[in-house]
Amino acid sequence: MAKDKVHLPSGMGGLTRYFDDYTSNIEFKPGHIIILAVIIMVLVIFLHIQGYALLGMG
Repeated sequence: MAKDKVHLPSGMGGLTRYFDDYTSNIEFKPGHIIILAVIIMVLVIFLHIQGYALLGMG
């Protein structure tokens, strides 16, 4: 009866564990991301208003 056992692969149900050993040289603070998003929004709004005149397309 002991020979009829099914051996399943060891593990955690197919889940892979990743460790946080990697650290990037580039780190952003949340404030920097907010400022960058605001700058991009202002640039997009500005180009919607003045883009044709500045780029000579209209």
